[in-house]
Amino acid sequence: MANIKSAKKRVLVAEKNRLKNVAWKSSIKTAVKKVLELASGEDKDALNSALSKVYQLCDKAVVKGILHKNTAARKKSRLALAVKKLAAK
Repeated sequence: MANIKSAKKRVLVAEKNRLKNVAWKSSIKTAVKKVLELASGEDKDALNSALSKVYQLCDKAVVKGILHKNTAARKKSRLALAVKKLAAK
């Protein structure tokens, strides 16, 4: 552990931010799983709203600095391809 007061505070703040980032990434993964589950079903309205929610979560994560913009773009692109592939079956 650090000796300087400001360094101790930075350790605490960094841990708090890490937990927030983990929660955000977890919510994105959960939303992606929900979309993939809906893609194999018949309810297109629910699928579109869930897909929109994932896009929204990814974009907000980029703005907050949790995800890099290219990472978010890659996630959205791969999800769109997976949905298209599942919907074709």
